[in-house]
Amino acid sequence: MSTGRPVAPARVDDLVRRLTAVPGREGRLRHLEVLPGRDAVHEEWPAWVPDDVRSAFVSRGVARPWRHQVVAADAAHAGDHVIVATGTASGKSLAYQLPALSAVRAARGSRGERGASVLYLAPTKALAHDQLATLASLGLDVRLSAHDGDSSREERDWTRDFGEYVLTNPDMLHRSLLPTHHRWSRFLRSLRYVVVDECHHYRGVFGAHVAHVLRRLRRVCAMYGAHPTFVLASATVAQPEVTASRLTGLDVVALTRDDSPRGDVSLVLWEPPLTSHDGENGAPVRRAASSEVADLLADLVAEDVRTLAFVRSRRGVEQIAATAADLLAEVDPSLPGRVAAYRGGYLPEERRALEAALRRGDLMGLAATNALELGIDVSGLDAVLIAGFPGTRAAFWQQVGRAGRGAQDALGVLVAKDDPLDTYLVTHPEMLIGAPVEASVFDPDNPHVMGPHLCAAAQEQPLTEADLPLFGPTARDVLDQLTDLGLLRRRPRGWFWTDRGRAADLADIRSAGGSAVQLVESGTGRVVGTVDASGAHNQAHPGAVYVHQGETWLVESLDLDHHVAMMHRDDPAWSTTAREVTDISIVSTRERRSWAGCELALGEVDVSHQVVSFLRRRQPGGEVLGEEPLDLPERTLRTTAVWWTVPDDVVAEAGLAALDVPGAAHAAEHCSIGLLPLFATCDRWDIGGVSTARHPDTGLLTVFVYDGHPGGAGFAERGFATAVEWLTATREAIAGCECASGCPSCIQSPKCGNQNNPLDKDGAIRLLDALLTGAPREVAKR
Repeated sequence: MSTGRPVAPARVDDLVRRLTAVPGREGRLRHLEVLPGRDAVHEEWPAWVPDDVRSAFVSRGVARPWRHQVVAADAAHAGDHVIVATGTASGKSLAYQLPALSAVRAARGSRGERGASVLYLAPTKALAHDQLATLASLGLDVRLSAHDGDSSREERDWTRDFGEYVLTNPDMLHRSLLPTHHRWSRFLRSLRYVVVDECHHYRGVFGAHVAHVLRRLRRVCAMYGAHPTFVLASATVAQPEVTASRLTGLDVVALTRDDSPRGDVSLVLWEPPLTSHDGENGAPVRRAASSEVADLLADLVAEDVRTLAFVRSRRGVEQIAATAADLLAEVDPSLPGRVAAYRGGYLPEERRALEAALRRGDLMGLAATNALELGIDVSGLDAVLIAGFPGTRAAFWQQVGRAGRGAQDALGVLVAKDDPLDTYLVTHPEMLIGAPVEASVFDPDNPHVMGPHLCAAAQEQPLTEADLPLFGPTARDVLDQLTDLGLLRRRPRGWFWTDRGRAADLADIRSAGGSAVQLVESGTGRVVGTVDASGAHNQAHPGAVYVHQGETWLVESLDLDHHVAMMHRDDPAWSTTAREVTDISIVSTRERRSWAGCELALGEVDVSHQVVSFLRRRQPGGEVLGEEPLDLPERTLRTTAVWWTVPDDVVAEAGLAALDVPGAAHAAEHCSIGLLPLFATCDRWDIGGVSTARHPDTGLLTVFVYDGHPGGAGFAERGFATAVEWLTATREAIAGCECASGCPSCIQSPKCGNQNNPLDKDGAIRLLDALLTGAPREVAKR
């Protein structure tokens, strides 16, 4: 059996030609661009690295490090806080492992006492365990240990008493290590390095929570006389030093030069065609991205091209692998066994076996969830297929970077979903390929996030005036509110927790806000995960198909009084989307800009919304199978919104009076929500919107887009700051869509509570043209 081979440049060109020459695929390739490769730049090992550490890496095949690895390691060794923001497969791990392992080995006492310790934080347990396996393979005399929800009590006790290099996640740091810091005092006293891996994942409300967890860690360490050096690693991210400083509260040096080798990458943007199926209100529906990816995966495997297909859901992974295998069986009965699925829920040994088979070439095609995006060591790939834009450019480039490891050439294909953002990107490739990656958006000053962490900090050690700068300029105001509520008590020596249980329980750091709802497996009682109470209405209502870490569940019941959703594993042939009705009122206006009579504003709003039903959609395909009513209570939310108004005379001048004005505003609202993730690192489900031809608070046509989290998550602010670019892209996405009167690729929304009615595609274009006429031209041209 062939072991595969690197894809030569000429072969990549030929591959693309053959993929597009298949009958019926005319017009699906929307853009092809070849990204040039680069040569490696090496550097000698730093003199401060102990011989055994250097020898361990040399034995693993690292004869000499790349220059950017040495620059970052030197800076961290010197005590500078550093963020390494370079591409996939650029060896970021070595940049922090060198100083961390060297510190542990150099500080070890003659009796083996712990002289220096390292704390490694990853966004997932899988990534932490992957790092643990890599470190263990070096064979160094360093006491390594994972500390997470799967660790036994004996393992946790050993880690606390003897561990030198401890790998965990922000949740465990928040709920386990910090609340019992007195038991971890010896570890914390010797803490030399804190590594925050894949830090671009910490955004939105989750990012704000993690920022306060890290501030609490710094405070507790200082209590024991330790001031560790922070080393952060990230895929390429805009303004990495700003992101790192906001996360840690420290001045951080950004290292962005990448001296690792790369081959040429041929990047293809691919759009499935419109089908003969009708969607909601008779709108045309595109062929599912998953079906398209299954075809392409089969073609590439048949061509002996080692390929990884990224899919969002577990069910999608299984479906694509099965479909590709069926297609390959029609070509050669020996080929189906060369395709497999890889997802969360597999046993570690199953995952390792799949990874090894892919490396050897026994497997030539793998459909995977993003478990393979987060640093899992799979090398030697020729091609990557991506079923739908993964949400951010940073994640996109991380997934594309899985192909072409080392200096070999590679192919990357983005297959667009039936979605405004995907459609816009494949028709405006400069917004993806030529644009910088996004800034990580989160707001540590959100009082709904800060308050619970101030309570937790006060329980860890009473807060004093000297502590307040660590938590930000608004910390004193939030403390006063907590004191008025009776959660904290002011004493001469500071603010004390009032002993109402565990303060850490007030903050579920992966929850968007409010009380967390536990997702419980029926029959076993096992807690699968949590979702915030607000999100439960939309994602965990009775009948919902819920995807958690790549696995698909069917929700049986939702008990909002006891904050529990019961569900069981299932693979239904449909997905679900909640419908809700929403009302909004303006509380205060923080900023406003005049656009020649129109106005753009940012401020606080009160939102009331109620989930009233959910749609079932066939998967793959997307056709609506039916709508089921729901009886859930109304929720209220005070949050941050960006909104724009258009006066009556401008509406009249734009010729909108003869059209459907509410439908025009409604269509513009839907598409702007779909496009905001391009400018703020959010998902369309993190934000909401309301539009009206005459809002009672403004007296004018008004369109709102708001953060779906209490207090806001920074997304609306980002929309306000990039409003010209954002709304220009919205207008272009609507105008550029090939449908006649609106479809899911432009103005229809899967979560619209009004059954996507009324919507006016032409009216939305005219309305946005009228709004943007007065926008700053120097910004609009960028």
